[in-house]
Amino acid sequence: MDLLSELLAPLRLRAVFHSRWTVRAPWGVAGPAERCALIHYVQDGGCAVELPGLPAPVRLAAGDLAVFPHGAAHRLADAPGRPAVPLESLLPARDPGATGAVRIDGDGPATTMLCAGLHYDEPAPPLYRALPPVLVLGRAAVARQPLLAGTLAGLAREWDGDEPGLPLVAVRAFELAFVLALRAALAEPEPGPEGTSGGAPVLRALRHPAVGAALLAVQTRYAEPWTVETLAAEAGLSRSAFAATFRELVGETPMRHLTARRMHEAARLLTATRLPHAAVAHRVGYGSTVGFHLAFKQWYGTTPGGYRSSATPSSSRSTSGRSL
Repeated sequence: MDLLSELLAPLRLRAVFHSRWTVRAPWGVAGPAERCALIHYVQDGGCAVELPGLPAPVRLAAGDLAVFPHGAAHRLADAPGRPAVPLESLLPARDPGATGAVRIDGDGPATTMLCAGLHYDEPAPPLYRALPPVLVLGRAAVARQPLLAGTLAGLAREWDGDEPGLPLVAVRAFELAFVLALRAALAEPEPGPEGTSGGAPVLRALRHPAVGAALLAVQTRYAEPWTVETLAAEAGLSRSAFAATFRELVGETPMRHLTARRMHEAARLLTATRLPHAAVAHRVGYGSTVGFHLAFKQWYGTTPGGYRSSATPSSSRSTSGRSL
């Protein structure tokens, strides 16, 4: 089975806000943390990305792509350390489904970028939350993925053409670019800057044959009565080697990751279906409803009933438990 598909399947994208940036040096923009994924694609020129936690700025050139899976706060500028204006002063409203434009005039070199915020249903699955704050794909890496390169080029042409249906096209195209970028990051063997793509531990975990097998089991068969021993057997490692390697690459113990996956699915079932609590408990691997209630409250700070009552009702509910 395809671990990347299983990773992204629960991440249901709802809408995209996208914008074109036409800026001339000197310029700098500081963007806040956003509750969505972010994409920056440099068409022409270049910029520097500064992000808390990165040891050094990341330079983007024409054809490069940067993906922020969690919408981390960051700065974009023509050069590191440049004074920056808040993004809100340039794009005060960034509503899903809308478009915008950023223009900064200067005397220096010009840069053109396509930027997007991809809004998805929360909570995000645990494995997705373990992705690094930014994934950077250079022009060569993008070119090695013809579908990704073609999608990005097509987005640029769509904006230039101002054709009818651009918002819908943008949602689908940026969604495709987002998935293809994650696939490309997994395919890149060389490590990127610390905290970015390539060498990020969770990406190495997804590529690791043993840990990847365990992650796939947790992602797809979370209701089974797993233990560290049975997950280690699934991975083909000894218990101690598996536990140490898993924690090093994923950032948490195998059993905590299993609990996170079960709680994520339980939250989805509580908000997207009318299944009784006992059925939800069974679906996510708990033989006891009481045990499920205790685990859920410890995880989310509220009971399953309280979580269901406080959640925004879905536009349509199903008793099947399948994604809507």
